Amino acid sequence: MKFGKELASQMVQEWQTAYMDYHGLKTLLKNLIIFRQQNASPPPPEVSRSRSLKRRLTMYRAFSGLNNLRGSPKKGDDEAILVSSVQEEGSDHSYYQTMFLRSSEEGGQIELEFFRKLDHEFNKVEKFYKDKVDQVKAEAEELTKQMDALIALRIRVDKPRVEQRVAAQFSAAAPATVVASVNGLKQGGVQLDAIQEVEMSSEGDGGEEARAKRNRNFRPASLEVLDHVKINVEPDTPVSTLRNMIGNSKSDLSFSKVELSRAEEKLRQAFTEFYQQLRLLKSYCFLNMLAFSKIMKKYDKITSRSASKAYLEMVDNSYLGTSDEVNKLIERLEATFIKYFANGNRRKGMKSLKPGQKREKHRTTFFIGLFTGCSIALVVAIIVSLHGRALLEPEERTKYMESIFPLYSLFGFIVLHMLMYGTDTYFWRRYRVNYPFIFGFKPGTELGFREVFLLASGLSVLSLAAVLSNLDLEMDPDTLEYRTLTELVPLALVCVVFVITICPFNIVYRSSRYFLLHCAWRCVCAPLYKVTLPDFFLADQLTSQVQGFRSLLFYVYYYFLGDFTTRSNKFLETSNAYDILYIVVAIIPFWSRVIQCLRRLIEEKDPSQGVNSFKYFSTIVALVMRTIYSQKERDKSQNLMFWKIMAASTSGFTTIFNTYWDIVIDWGLLQRNSRNPWLRDKLLISNKAVYFVAIVVNILLRLVWMQLVLNFQVPFLHKKAMIALIACLEILRRGIWNFFRVENEHFNNVGKYRAFKTVPLPFHYEDEKIM
Repeated sequence: MKFGKELASQMVQEWQTAYMDYHGLKTLLKNLIIFRQQNASPPPPEVSRSRSLKRRLTMYRAFSGLNNLRGSPKKGDDEAILVSSVQEEGSDHSYYQTMFLRSSEEGGQIELEFFRKLDHEFNKVEKFYKDKVDQVKAEAEELTKQMDALIALRIRVDKPRVEQRVAAQFSAAAPATVVASVNGLKQGGVQLDAIQEVEMSSEGDGGEEARAKRNRNFRPASLEVLDHVKINVEPDTPVSTLRNMIGNSKSDLSFSKVELSRAEEKLRQAFTEFYQQLRLLKSYCFLNMLAFSKIMKKYDKITSRSASKAYLEMVDNSYLGTSDEVNKLIERLEATFIKYFANGNRRKGMKSLKPGQKREKHRTTFFIGLFTGCSIALVVAIIVSLHGRALLEPEERTKYMESIFPLYSLFGFIVLHMLMYGTDTYFWRRYRVNYPFIFGFKPGTELGFREVFLLASGLSVLSLAAVLSNLDLEMDPDTLEYRTLTELVPLALVCVVFVITICPFNIVYRSSRYFLLHCAWRCVCAPLYKVTLPDFFLADQLTSQVQGFRSLLFYVYYYFLGDFTTRSNKFLETSNAYDILYIVVAIIPFWSRVIQCLRRLIEEKDPSQGVNSFKYFSTIVALVMRTIYSQKERDKSQNLMFWKIMAASTSGFTTIFNTYWDIVIDWGLLQRNSRNPWLRDKLLISNKAVYFVAIVVNILLRLVWMQLVLNFQVPFLHKKAMIALIACLEILRRGIWNFFRVENEHFNNVGKYRAFKTVPLPFHYEDEKIM
């Protein structure tokens, strides 16, 4: 793999603009090669006469020695460049500047431009790295203070046990003790002091004299720090949210074990995220150092100079090459985490700090192919069964479509949505979008496109097998007496899927299932939780599953309030409660988004969230009007024209509003003054036509909503099938929306260099001057 591709694959994508522009520098060197080729004189005829002659002539060249790996430079080549450090006026910051001494030679202007860009890139990289190092040093200082408070809280909560343990070490019968003492690292004003703790060890530790000496050196943690801190109470539960609405989010310590456990968990997460941040920063330094080495060696090879030696010496002696704060912080953090959060178990501690990389399994691909093939075979078998039961005839078709089709269409909506999400994850990974970080997945637990396709194909096999079994049981005269069991097949399938979803055992991607359930619960209790991106992203997905929610309502009425043994669904025409719930279940995801936007408006003071909430509220109004109009049309009520006008006007308004918001706000496109006209400054896909096609497709699929009002009917499609088709088109639109929405979020993270999440710390110091 060429280094340019290797650099692009290993860089932190959110910091990509802060890396050395290797491609731009390489382009300048290519221009230099082209210039020299165009201005070079043709070789003498006797030199190009024979290839064998060239090879023989090389045998007479002077030998440069085995130790001189860079060759024997010509006289004066070492003086091609002069690198110096320049101090900015009125500032402590300095930058590096290279003076090219051969600008008068042919191609010298290109080389001069190359070194100007090289200096710019190096100063950019060094400044970014220094700023990030200063930032992590400040965070290390804060984590040190948090650790002091945590250790003091541990002693206060476990006071009886600690006192007994400390007293036991001074008794003659007590086993030997070892006082673990690690010198604090003090680098650039950062002090990471470790509070002493006593660890029990085996006998034979040096005798009574050595044991007594260690006991005299034992220094317990000071508890005075607890007088200056409060506990940060985050609204993790609806109850705590309501409590914080009344009082302050920072409360006094109660010195309970629950409080200690929560503080340890938060600080553990903070240490883990901080460790990942340090690793990214170390990788950033290494890749850029390697990039400067590669580009300078390429320059030497093209120009036959030895300028890389002088320039790389400057790089090695710069802050980028000499700073070791990050390495020392990594070592100290590992020792601290292992000691205080893994009970001295290094393997356990490093496993928490460095979660294992996810490995692709060949069996996943095998089962995808197997389930896909089975699904195709089942579809063919279902088509044959439909002909066998004459379900394509109008009378039988109407009965089946009104009763059985709504039961199985639910799984079609879910499978299609999973396929679209799997396609999105494939393209996110292809274009190096860090979607696990954007969604907040725990490292190593995110589902890739193969896993999503596996789940979708598996569910497809289950649902299609259920449809086929239902048809076969009705066709076989021997099973007609088990008609009740036949009608229970869809309900059994729903129960199986529900049980798998909530299964507590570590099977079928438990961490992802529980992450989904956690986000769904937060969407249900939207006003009582702080809104995060996974929460409102899932709520947006649910707004495209309106017909799926209505299918679940049909399940409840069909099996518990109707007569499923005779396929009676009279409640569709006679039950007013069903008509009301038919509207209510459809607006639940939209209402959740309204509440989420209002909460963000209150917390973030962002007026755009208020506009966004109005957008979803207008969608609710349009949805209610369309549903009422369809119900009035079914009952052939009077004033039908009034409801049609209301449905058409509200649907038209919300379609225009939602389309504008999708393209301009969520996707960030249609920016008139951007570098890519009518798109945005940064694009993942080089082919700009893709974005314009996506805009047109989004507009057309948004207009499909109007079909429910205008009642365009396809002759060979039943009304239920038409509704299902429109629902599938909305799911397809949502899948397209997902890719560009996450792409826009990715570029927002890139613009802010946001490559890791911030974990709230458990303790708040009232007096920042202490310690």
